[in-house]
Amino acid sequence: MGDHQAKSETASLIEHRAYARVGLLGNPSDVYFGRTISFSLGNFWATVYLQPSDDLVIQPHPIHDLVVFKSLDHLVNRLDSEGYYGGVRLLMAICKVFLDYCKENEIQLEARNFTLSYDTNIPRQTGLSGSSAIVCAALSCLLDFYKVRHLIKVEVRPGLVLSAEKQLGIVAGLQDRVAQVYGGLVYMEFDKEHMDTLGHGIYTPMDVSLLPPLHLVYAENPSDSGKVHSTVRQRWLNGDEFIISSMTEVANIALEGRTALLEKDYTKLAALMNRNFDFRRSMFGDDALGALNIEMVEVARRVGAASKFTGSGGAVVVFCPDGPSQVKLLKDACQKAGFKLEPIQVVPSLLNEVDLQTLSK
Repeated sequence: MGDHQAKSETASLIEHRAYARVGLLGNPSDVYFGRTISFSLGNFWATVYLQPSDDLVIQPHPIHDLVVFKSLDHLVNRLDSEGYYGGVRLLMAICKVFLDYCKENEIQLEARNFTLSYDTNIPRQTGLSGSSAIVCAALSCLLDFYKVRHLIKVEVRPGLVLSAEKQLGIVAGLQDRVAQVYGGLVYMEFDKEHMDTLGHGIYTPMDVSLLPPLHLVYAENPSDSGKVHSTVRQRWLNGDEFIISSMTEVANIALEGRTALLEKDYTKLAALMNRNFDFRRSMFGDDALGALNIEMVEVARRVGAASKFTGSGGAVVVFCPDGPSQVKLLKDACQKAGFKLEPIQVVPSLLNEVDLQTLSK
C-alpha cells in the first residue's frame, strides 16, 4: 500500500524546464515595435516542480530564498551577492496571472491544490533571462496540472510570462519570453499593427541547424543589467529622431539576419552582430552599458571575432568566423581578462503536439 502510494505520488509530479536565452540580432528593438532573432541557450536553465498537495504551497529555494542566516554579516553578504529577491515572488505572480487569464477567458479550473518549487543554474545579472525562465517553466506546470494547455495558445503564453514579471516591476519585452516558450531559434516581428490587432507579435520558428558554432562570454561578478533601457526609452517616447531611426536600423538587422541565416552567409552574420552592438552603444552610451560589459565585447573583437550582448548586458554572444584557431585566441584572451567562455548549446523547439495545434494557422 505504502509502496503503491509512493509510486503514484512520483507519477503525479509535473516537472518543466525553461532555458536561458540569447538575443542574437535585433535586440533591444522588441520593445520598440521592431524585429529580433533569439534562441534558447541549452547551457543554463530553470526547472519548476509541481506536486499535488492538500494546501497550495510555494516552496522557498534553500539558496535563492534564504531567510535563516548564521550572522548579520552572512545576511548582508548574501544580499550583496544575490539581492533581495528569489523565485518565490515569481511563482506567486504567475499563479495570479494564470488564474486571472482563465477567469477572463472562462476557462474552468478544477478545484485542486499543489506545491510549487524550483531550481535554477542561470547565472545572475548576466542578461540571460533567469527570472522569466522560472516563470515560463511554472506556467508550463500549471497548464499541464489543470489540463488546459490546448486552451491557451502558444502565442499568448509569452505575454502571460511578461505580465507576471510586470506585476513585480520588472521592465522587459516579449522577445525573451517568446524564445523560452517556443524553444529553438525564433524570428519575431513586433510590428505595432500586429501587436494592436493580435495582442502579440508574429513568431516564426527557424531551423537551429542554420546557426554556426557560437560562444558565450560572461563575467563571474557582473554589474546589474537592468539599468540599460532608461533614457533611451524616454527619448523614443519623446520622438527623438536619432533614437527612432537607430531602432529602425536595429530592427532591420534582424530582417537581414534572417536572410543571412537562411543562406548560411556567416560573413554577413558576423557584420550584422557587430553592427547591432555599435548601434546599441551609440544610443545608450558607455556609461549606461558599463565598462565591464563593453570590455567583454572588445575582448572578442580584438581577436577578430564578432560579438554583441545577449540581452542588456552581463553576457556576450560571440561568433568566430575563422574557426578553431580564432576560438583558441578568444579562450586565451578571456582567461587573461577573467571572463568565462563556453561553447553555446542550442535547444531545439520545445513545442509538443498539443502546443502545435494551438498555433495560429
